[in-house]
Amino acid sequence: MQVGILGPLVVAADGRQVEIGGARLRRLLILLALEVGRTVTVEALTEALWAETAPSDPTNAVQSLVSRLRRALPVTTALHSAHGGYRLALPREAVDAYRFERLAREGQRALRAGDATTATTRLDEALSLWRGPALADAIDARYAAAAAARLEELRLSALEDRAEADLVAGRGDQLVAELEELAARHPLRERIRALLMSALYGTGRQAEALRSYEEFRARLAEELGIDPSPRVRDVHVAMLRGDFALSPAAAPSPAAGPASPNPPGPTPAGRAVGSPPAPAAARPVAPPGNLRAPLTTFVGRGGELRRLGDQLRDGRLVTLVGPGGAGKTRLASTLAGSLAATHPGGAWLVELAAVTDPDDVPQVIVRSLGLREAGLLDGPAPRDVLEQLVEAFSVAPTLLVLDNCEHLVDAAARLVDELLGRCPELRVVATSREPLGIVGEALCPVPPLALPRPAATRAEAVESAAVQLFVNRASAVRPGFAVTDANVDAVVEICRRLDGLPLAIELAAARTRTLPVEELAARLSDRFRLLTGGSRTATPRHRTLRAVVAWSWDLLEEDERRLARRLAVFPGAITPQSAARLCALPPAVTPAPLDLLAALVDKSLLQRLDGPRPRYRMLETIREYGLEWLAEEGEVAAARQAHAEYFLQLSEQAEPRLRGPDQVTWLPVLTAERENLLAAFHFACDTGDAAVAVRLAAAVSPLWTVQGNHGEAAAWLRAVLELPGEAPPRARRVATAAYLFNTVLSGGRVGGDVPIDTLLARLPGSEGPDDHPIVALLDPALAFLREDTAAGLSAIDRLRDHPDRWARGALMLLSALLHGQDGETDAMHADLTQAAAAFRETGDRWGLSMTLTFEAHVQLVLGDFPAAMTAAEEARTLLHTLDPADDAALQRVMLAVALTWHGDLARARDELRALVAPAARPVAARYQVLAHIWLGHLARYDGALDEAAREYDRARVDLDRLTFDAAVYRAMHLCASAQLAVARGAEEAAWEHLAAAFAIAAEPGYAPVLAEIGVAAAAACLACGEAELAAELLGAASALHRGPDSFHPDATELGRRLAGALGGDVHAVAVERGRSRDRADALALISAQVRRR
Repeated sequence: MQVGILGPLVVAADGRQVEIGGARLRRLLILLALEVGRTVTVEALTEALWAETAPSDPTNAVQSLVSRLRRALPVTTALHSAHGGYRLALPREAVDAYRFERLAREGQRALRAGDATTATTRLDEALSLWRGPALADAIDARYAAAAAARLEELRLSALEDRAEADLVAGRGDQLVAELEELAARHPLRERIRALLMSALYGTGRQAEALRSYEEFRARLAEELGIDPSPRVRDVHVAMLRGDFALSPAAAPSPAAGPASPNPPGPTPAGRAVGSPPAPAAARPVAPPGNLRAPLTTFVGRGGELRRLGDQLRDGRLVTLVGPGGAGKTRLASTLAGSLAATHPGGAWLVELAAVTDPDDVPQVIVRSLGLREAGLLDGPAPRDVLEQLVEAFSVAPTLLVLDNCEHLVDAAARLVDELLGRCPELRVVATSREPLGIVGEALCPVPPLALPRPAATRAEAVESAAVQLFVNRASAVRPGFAVTDANVDAVVEICRRLDGLPLAIELAAARTRTLPVEELAARLSDRFRLLTGGSRTATPRHRTLRAVVAWSWDLLEEDERRLARRLAVFPGAITPQSAARLCALPPAVTPAPLDLLAALVDKSLLQRLDGPRPRYRMLETIREYGLEWLAEEGEVAAARQAHAEYFLQLSEQAEPRLRGPDQVTWLPVLTAERENLLAAFHFACDTGDAAVAVRLAAAVSPLWTVQGNHGEAAAWLRAVLELPGEAPPRARRVATAAYLFNTVLSGGRVGGDVPIDTLLARLPGSEGPDDHPIVALLDPALAFLREDTAAGLSAIDRLRDHPDRWARGALMLLSALLHGQDGETDAMHADLTQAAAAFRETGDRWGLSMTLTFEAHVQLVLGDFPAAMTAAEEARTLLHTLDPADDAALQRVMLAVALTWHGDLARARDELRALVAPAARPVAARYQVLAHIWLGHLARYDGALDEAAREYDRARVDLDRLTFDAAVYRAMHLCASAQLAVARGAEEAAWEHLAAAFAIAAEPGYAPVLAEIGVAAAAACLACGEAELAAELLGAASALHRGPDSFHPDATELGRRLAGALGGDVHAVAVERGRSRDRADALALISAQVRRR
């Protein structure tokens, strides 16, 4: 049977076409054809087919529709039901869209190989499959628009490839009319335009080819405000020179892939069936990373880019060295973008320019990768940031770009040396004014851009990379700017006087908005003559960019200059409000801050950042120059003091709002000011201002807590509390309580240079019920850290009637954790219920998400899987509302486990695969271990034992990357391996795994894992012919789990088999015999069996 969707729906078999009646039936078949060979769930079908109102009984409605379609098909067996959905069981080649994609890809490969004849044959065959608009009979369906658009893009790419093949074969005269028609329909499509120009030129119509380019350039400028790409410009320049020759171009790979967007396997959660991504074989999933799309053209660095790529292939560390403003950052990020697809672990840019403390470098990298710190469930040891990075960079080949290392060169060198030594699949590109100086480092000097000779002609000048950059940037602020015979001398003079340094050239080009280039050249010449007497030993930045910045600085009005040097104290973003505080310093700056900021943006001293509100950043080179002038004027201390006071005020304004419904509003505000907040901390600590430091710590601590950065929060709070000097009593109490609370949540222990008792002795007396709510957590948190459950619960009992609702919620959360230390699950559940109610009432999304995360864990232990799913899902949603980029890895694993135990294996598999997918954000190794173990379970339940083995092996690899005590995880992995061995009939290996697992899990007494070991031991006993003993072991496992007998898919299936083998009565008696044992007896029974083998 064949299905055609490239036009009106066509179904044929044995040369006979079959009419499919009914619009909804046709939409159903088209959707299944898009997903041919893959199961589409009932839920997805319902959503796709009933756009407005779903039927009251979706399952029956879909089943009825499928039955009608099956009867209408010429091959009724082509439609299968499986795993809660339906699939079209045909080869992919039976669907014309897949056939088209294959032929188009073969044609493109032949074209690139220089075989124009084969390319034309394949592409003609591919294009002949089109009979009209793609998905014509489903174009109004919600799933069809993206897939149809993608297919149309593939068709256009195939038309372009076929046209290029004809050009190469010398058939350009036959193409002009077709290409003119295509260009009229797609006037902004650059490849079509380049092909049309080539066809015209190749048939002797050179003037028309050049006119076509000018029309295209004018249209791009008018409609989009951009120039043609280098690809089209190169064709134009070659025609002007008369050296144009037809040859196969390195055509961009089309967004290849058939209409089906999804790789083999279940449709990923959150993506509609039939949406654009192509099958994995044709279009690899984009690797993770944080590279930003460039906003300007990359000019004049082709040779350096190739050399840098060669160096990185030959080694694992390349440092780009050169003066400030030479373009090192742009070169490194461009290289990273070109290599991202070959690094499954991602290409990551870490900007170090704003970092002032060398000890902060690892944390900055962690944040750039989007990693969160570990939580309480990972065990008692605090996570080390270096070990966290080692885990992240050991997953897959990864490219790390460390930008602006020069002021942190020692710290960067030590960290890079450690990471490269421990992460063999990591490559590093660094930018710095000096080498890192470690073994294995390759240096890539970044010279100035190529310059034209003095008195160069216009044709010679435009060949120079420096002039190309100047023209490109000048035309962005002065549309229509070009090098002419009249201004070429001034342009060449500017580029030569600026030594070809990109930043200097860009600053000069920005001035063309208000100054003619002739005046620019004259003024720049004056500045250089003034500064040529500087020291010959000065750094390159001082010999080159100092002149450029000084010249730009001299163009400022006095008030602009005064504000600019004061703004240099901002390592992060600048707002009109924060700038106003600096304007008020004596002597005051009188114009409105917003007007001055706009003037500094216009004069390229500030950059406007993207976003709905005005925010600005000063280039680091200019900031350095401004700080020197600030010191010269004796204003450094006053400016930094005003900066710190502003961010203290902002933090204290935000602090109470971070515990309630305004979290969503204020969290992004403070997150965006992170660099400025840290700078304020450093200033207060460096100057010994304990009052400001403690107040700032007390105010910012909720930000760290909500963001999950508990370890970093605890370290900062500890450092602040150890400062000598007086601080407001209330702020000191708040900072101390926040320190202890974050230490609890990080799974850490109190530490530091000053004993905790000394810190506590400094605490002034409490204000009682009127004190800050977090102060109520002081005694319970300290008891938790000292593992004194009784003292902690006693303290909480005294505070149960605290007048603040948030404090009562936080106290109940701590009470739950204290009960959890003693394994009191029911009490823990009761406390969490009260905590959740309190946090819901106060609107604290973070507090509620933490509570629900622990509640999901409790419900898993209690065996209430729907409740566990609900709690984990809500916790994940809450975290997403606070930070849309949060992967909520722990919550997703818990949800997947609950789904598995509940029997929804397909959705569990989707959750887990999304978590470990190559395109996902980096996930901590401990969560990858859990995800792979459960993916192995799911494969084993489906009978796919080889796939299960591969998943368990992946889990073992991740286990080896864990840097903390991973006993529980290792026991879980051994238990899973035992179940696999039983399934393969290798009972002896199973008993060995179980003995090792029990030995690991017995000491900490982790009940869920011990219960799983009991289930696996029962399975092994049954395989050895001891069915009655197996039933008793299953009961003992249930006793340990303290939940229902069907607490695990393995237990459910094993119980069914045992009942069949023993008979209902014998089975029930044996199970009850095991279940009636207390914990010690249940453990003794399991221990005896796993150790006697």
